[in-house]
Amino acid sequence: MRREGFTGTLTMVGDELRLPYDRPPLSKQILAGEWEPHKATLRPEQDVQRLELDMKLGCRATGADSMARTVTLDNGERLDYDGLIIATGLRPRRLPFGHDLAGVHVLRTLDDALTLRAQLLAGPRVVVIGAGFLGSEIAATARGLGLDVTLVDVEPTPLARQVGSEIGQLVAETHREHGVSLHMRRHVTSMTGENGRVTAVVLDDGTRLPADVVVVAIGSVPATDWLADSGIPLGDGVLCDPTCRAVSGVYAAGDVANWPHPLAGGRIRLEQRTNATQQAIIAARNLLAGPNRALPYAPIPFGWTDQYDTKIQIHGWCPSDAPIEVVDGDPRSRRFVALYHADGKVVGALGWNSPRALLQHRNRLTEHATA
Repeated sequence: MRREGFTGTLTMVGDELRLPYDRPPLSKQILAGEWEPHKATLRPEQDVQRLELDMKLGCRATGADSMARTVTLDNGERLDYDGLIIATGLRPRRLPFGHDLAGVHVLRTLDDALTLRAQLLAGPRVVVIGAGFLGSEIAATARGLGLDVTLVDVEPTPLARQVGSEIGQLVAETHREHGVSLHMRRHVTSMTGENGRVTAVVLDDGTRLPADVVVVAIGSVPATDWLADSGIPLGDGVLCDPTCRAVSGVYAAGDVANWPHPLAGGRIRLEQRTNATQQAIIAARNLLAGPNRALPYAPIPFGWTDQYDTKIQIHGWCPSDAPIEVVDGDPRSRRFVALYHADGKVVGALGWNSPRALLQHRNRLTEHATA
């Protein structure tokens, strides 16, 4: 908003006490101890000061009124606004049991990562529940620290919902090659504890997995509970129009935003670092421009995951049931590009340790976007 020329009062509310930071390193460099926490900070403090923000850190928004144009904080303060951008992101899903035991973790914040990191240093037996991007990365990082690691998921392979079982099988083989024990197609039914600390994870087939540390990575839900009586439309996130506008004067960006995307054939919500950056820019511009001059937001999604020495990058969409076509390299060499097809069109491109080759095939998605 400052780059776009806004010179008015700009207030930023955040429920963490830290300056804004990058989340992707939390499950990798921060958890592995390769980065000090300050390295994840998005902007140095002096750069943040130049933005002339009224920063309210350690404050949680507890309510909003879109008619009165106010936001209420947990300290009782009420903020008036002319424009509001909601970028509250996600909160981790939790199991209905086990979270009262010491050693059971979720990972969303930098403090979560540092707390988990401290426990990993003791050399525990680790069970990760959930084999999506976050769970798979945590398992890879813990195994890289030399720990005994078990990965559990209800799906047939890791990343099955994100990239399909065919590529997911390669992910599974990669984890096994690095010594991770996998229990796929299994539900967790309970956890056991002793003296208030977790001792095991119990599966639906009766298997008991000894554990000193358990990480629950079973997905997240949009952080919109504070908007329940706001007059702002909610569904799976904040429901916006194509320009990221929810109601008059209110826009949303990042993981919490749900908007119609012409290439997706309906509404989408993207949980990707790149989308959070791009959508924030568009939401800010459109808020300043006003509804008559606002532009639609229709990006080609891009995301990635790093596990061991493997980098998987994804452009577009990778439906789990879509037929795939390897167009470059060979999966056996763990260096290839695969295209995902739907309705006779290329809708996604995945690169496994092939960033340059992937960029060449990304154009197939661009052609589809402009057709």
